[in-house]
Amino acid sequence: MKLAIALALGAYIFFGLHPIYWKLLQHVPSLEIVSFRIVSSFVFFTIIISLRNEWKELTRKIKRSNNNAILFIPALLIGSNWALYIWAVNAGFIIETSLDYFISPLISIFLGVIFLHESLRLFQWGAVLIAGVGVLIMTFIYGQFPWISLYLAGTWGAYGLLRKKSPLNSVEGLTLDTALLSLPVIIYLILLASIGTNSILIDLTTSLLLVGSGLISGFPLILFITGARIINLSLSSISYWIVYNAHKYHDYYPFFRTLYSGCSSEYNFGGQSYINHRVASYFVDVVFNCSCCFFIEQIPANICAIPKVY
Repeated sequence: MKLAIALALGAYIFFGLHPIYWKLLQHVPSLEIVSFRIVSSFVFFTIIISLRNEWKELTRKIKRSNNNAILFIPALLIGSNWALYIWAVNAGFIIETSLDYFISPLISIFLGVIFLHESLRLFQWGAVLIAGVGVLIMTFIYGQFPWISLYLAGTWGAYGLLRKKSPLNSVEGLTLDTALLSLPVIIYLILLASIGTNSILIDLTTSLLLVGSGLISGFPLILFITGARIINLSLSSISYWIVYNAHKYHDYYPFFRTLYSGCSSEYNFGGQSYINHRVASYFVDVVFNCSCCFFIEQIPANICAIPKVY
């Protein structure tokens, strides 16, 4: 149990740092970034499968599966999630991509309860309700309907659900996902190379970032899926809230507040007033302190401190 929670927490730490990485590639078209991300991820997972000598086992599980949807639909979900996320970050929709991290755990909780028959205590439902209110308030202050956030959260929640029910382990499933997505992507990259517009040739830094996108994407996915297959989907999914809350007890809390939520005063929160920045930040804290209550049996009590208005 503790190992699974640690894996989920580690995954969300990496996910929270992703916007910095994709911003470094802002000069590259989003579709091209996603394409290199898929191909390099496939290479990364292929190396792992080869080192473990698990190709026969992977093939056997695919042939014996009675539900092809569980095997193949996750590739479409993660592919579209990656594409929209990178486009949104580089197009400046930082707040909506951040709201995804708040909304996604709520969706995963309901998916876990409905499809996996996970049960929550009354106190836990209260924590989820308050967290949902916090998310609604942040969305209201943002002033726009968060289409991007909802799609990202929905596809991520569905992906987590299907991967949890899949007969494939984390690396096997991710290998299959990226293999399916790589087929059209490789054709696209070859086409770009043929007309001389392949961004990997711009400079050495860009080349290394594009090639390294597989590692930065694959490693946290392995952590998350491995943890999610051990513990409840709801427990693993809202580990992000714990990561966020823990950061506020360090000197770099303002950095992580800005990086993860996009709701603090360092960002222009939809052109709203300074007091709205403060209100948004307060309710971000409320959301994550509610998550601490949800995890009260798994984390130190001092993380559940009452938030203060900054």
